[in-house]
Amino acid sequence: MTPTSTVVFAGCVVLIAVATLTSAVPIEQQSAVAQSWKTAWAASAHGPYPSGNATAQPILDFAFESPATGAIDQTFRLIVKPDIWGPQARIRFTNAFGTKPVMFDDAHIGLQSSGGAIVSGTNQRVTFAGGQTAITIEPGQTVFSDSAALTFVTSAGAALLSGRKLAVSVHVTGPSGPMTWHAKALTTSYLTGPKAGRHGSDLGDEAFPNSTTSWFFVDAVDMMAPSDTAVVVAFGDSITDGTASTINGDDRWPDVLARRLHGTPVRASVINAGIGGNRVIGPAEYGAATPFAGGPSALSRLERDVVGLSGVTTVIWLEGINDIAAGASAQAIVAGLQEGVARLHARGLRVVGATITSALGYTGASGAPEADERRRTVNAFIRAPGSFDGVADFDTATADPRTGALRAAYQPNSSTGGAGDKLHPNRAGYLAMGGAVDLATLLPGRAPAR
Repeated sequence: MTPTSTVVFAGCVVLIAVATLTSAVPIEQQSAVAQSWKTAWAASAHGPYPSGNATAQPILDFAFESPATGAIDQTFRLIVKPDIWGPQARIRFTNAFGTKPVMFDDAHIGLQSSGGAIVSGTNQRVTFAGGQTAITIEPGQTVFSDSAALTFVTSAGAALLSGRKLAVSVHVTGPSGPMTWHAKALTTSYLTGPKAGRHGSDLGDEAFPNSTTSWFFVDAVDMMAPSDTAVVVAFGDSITDGTASTINGDDRWPDVLARRLHGTPVRASVINAGIGGNRVIGPAEYGAATPFAGGPSALSRLERDVVGLSGVTTVIWLEGINDIAAGASAQAIVAGLQEGVARLHARGLRVVGATITSALGYTGASGAPEADERRRTVNAFIRAPGSFDGVADFDTATADPRTGALRAAYQPNSSTGGAGDKLHPNRAGYLAMGGAVDLATLLPGRAPAR
């Protein structure tokens, strides 16, 4: 008979089955296990608002006076889903693409209830630099907060919190100038209006009338977790970012992969470092004054978006279709992938290459037959022994073997409806992709084979 434990969580008595897998060590017992910071959630900063490829974005004219002014005396309540939980958390705030210093003078972290509301008793103040309530971040910089205790994360909470989301609230004194953001959150967050003041301590959401499907100023959340927790980074473009998946559904292929890993005894956190429109080798230069919708090139953002995350062990790299659309040769894309793999290997990271999915029939340049030939050439390199430490064959998992195009069932758009664009898989396609990864290629000797 499975042992049980009776606990009180959010005011309710709950009977919890006590898991015996090593991935579910009770929080109370983890003090006896070596601990370290592990990335639990991240979203790659890709430029100043409004450059980028947001999905289902409301008009934000009532939330911001102008992109140049940015935020001014207003509070952001950003909703994020940690892939792992721990008793301590810290937040990475970013001004990577700002042009002036930004001051945050009130920050909180709590468990989302629904909408922009927070579960009573979970909202904790976040401090900086050893207890300060305010921090100023210079242009181009990122800063971690102090550790914040998540008192609601207990052994019971670890089970009941699976799939739950955090509300990260931060007040920007402003005017901030150009705001660093991640456009394609596919998750609803909440904003006060300009000059509305500090509302991070509010449990209700009455002060947050504006919604957004993007994340601003926050690009990572760490949890204190057992040191043997693996951190797997999904690195790529819009197909990793989740274009055409459901809003608030968390069914991008990295989400699917995470759920699979959590069903094994392995402790692991899967992190999404995709940016819609991203390229491996372009643009040659990127800055706040000359933004590009796809953000800085993969090679130029490796340090901040992969290596700079806490506890990274493995990278799955799916990218190249936007380079193909821009006219890059297969040889140039391969050379860029080789450079990136070499740099990641130099940091001791395992790199799994993901084959590029078909765009045949897409109205953009990547949908042409000649472009598809270059895609096949790059995929041949990815599949070749010795190119990567493992291969995730997303092309085979999603292509119609008769036509070479994306399977018809994977085309209708799950975000906004309609027939789809023949480039971005939908929820069904992402389920196929997340299920196609051989777990043993990610963590040899630790994860079971698919």
